[in-house]
Amino acid sequence: MRWALRRRFDIFSSLAKLRAAIKSRHIKQIDFKFTDLFGRWHHITVPPSRVNEKLFTNGVGFDGSNFAGMSAVESGDLALVPELDTGYFDPFRTEPAISFICRIVEADSKKPFSRDPRSIALTAESYLRKTGIADRSMWGPEFEYYVFDEVRVKNSNKTCSVEIVPGEGLRKDTFGLWTFSGYHGIPPEDTTVDIRDETVTLLEEAGIKTLYHHHEVGGHGQVEIEVDFGPLARMGDISMMVKHFARMTAHKHGKTATFMPKPLYNEPGTGMHFHQFLLKKGTNVFYRKGGYADLSPLAHHYIAGLLRHAPSLLAFTNPSTNSYKRLVPGFEAPVNCFFSLANRSAAIRIPKYATDPGLKRMEFRPPDATCNTYIAMAAQLMAGIDGIRKKLDPAKEGFGPFDVNVFEMSLKERAKIKPLPGSFAEALRELDKDHAYLLEGGVFTESMIRDWIRLKREKEIMPVRNRPHPLEIQMYLDC
Repeated sequence: MRWALRRRFDIFSSLAKLRAAIKSRHIKQIDFKFTDLFGRWHHITVPPSRVNEKLFTNGVGFDGSNFAGMSAVESGDLALVPELDTGYFDPFRTEPAISFICRIVEADSKKPFSRDPRSIALTAESYLRKTGIADRSMWGPEFEYYVFDEVRVKNSNKTCSVEIVPGEGLRKDTFGLWTFSGYHGIPPEDTTVDIRDETVTLLEEAGIKTLYHHHEVGGHGQVEIEVDFGPLARMGDISMMVKHFARMTAHKHGKTATFMPKPLYNEPGTGMHFHQFLLKKGTNVFYRKGGYADLSPLAHHYIAGLLRHAPSLLAFTNPSTNSYKRLVPGFEAPVNCFFSLANRSAAIRIPKYATDPGLKRMEFRPPDATCNTYIAMAAQLMAGIDGIRKKLDPAKEGFGPFDVNVFEMSLKERAKIKPLPGSFAEALRELDKDHAYLLEGGVFTESMIRDWIRLKREKEIMPVRNRPHPLEIQMYLDC
């Protein structure tokens, strides 16, 4: 199978088509969406009367100093430049609207802003081409999330509580039995199928090809949507859209959709596994018939690079304190640095069902959706490229393959397998020590990485560390 790559999107391939759509669809609003450093979406809206070539060249100015880690107050002026071929009819606005995804540029020079997540993704793709290794990287993240009826949170210096009310696993049916759906569960136990139907229909109408959706393992409303493979930067766009569409559709039905890695204790966590492979002249260079799992030597080098740098990678792919409540033994969560064929306890799994040469790939399983998908994918690609350039051998590095249940191995054998970080603080320390591979080609900058580490420690790790936990009160109040 050779990949004939089409344009990312073609609803608005020219300003003429955009103007025609504005007129025929009676569009009242043009929305510009952009991603901050830590992966949150924001927007600004302009009237259709402003649509001209200058708008799509110079963009719209905004103050970047309002977003942590973006720019200082004294140099806060930035601009949003919409990408014409990312446009879609926004289904969630009351007035007819078209949304575009933007790059962030310097306000005066219009040069790419070094901390714009989308620009980082585009620079990583450019660097891959310059190495000659491949022309394009292809990505397929899995979108797992929970849908809850209600979430109540209280936080003060005297109060700390959370109550999650799921739509499944609490009510009884007419026969007095608990309704509790699970992996690929079916209605009436699967109570969210109509919400998922609506979500994927809206995604398809917005130009995103979905593969399927289903109920996941978590019995209290865990679900999954999968989309078709796409190039790195475009898949970053799609990831932002999928999360937004899932949350907005759930909100429309009076529910809350959350991509939080571990919202429920002792229930399955929510990951964002990244399937990935490389193309050169339309051919998948990860495939080689006869090798382990039909993988090429280049694919083995790529895997070794990912696993060697995995401890530091997790600072970008699992960038929250909650991430490491998911990365615990059990629940199919990967906690060790090794790869395997079809083994879901491995950090890297080679899907056994992917037998088509054009789809031969690997799946990096630790990440979750608290990541900034543009940055997380760019970092993974840089780690894989580093492995290829250094011709790293996963077997010699101690990364397997191990096609066994590692939890049934002897303690002596298990001790040879390197563990992944057990906390966000540990992952940030690893990133502090190991990030030279990210700086190649100017994809990441030293100052951005330093600020990422500093801000994550100050704004996330320390507030959680300093706050007493309700379970601590229960365990130690009588001491």
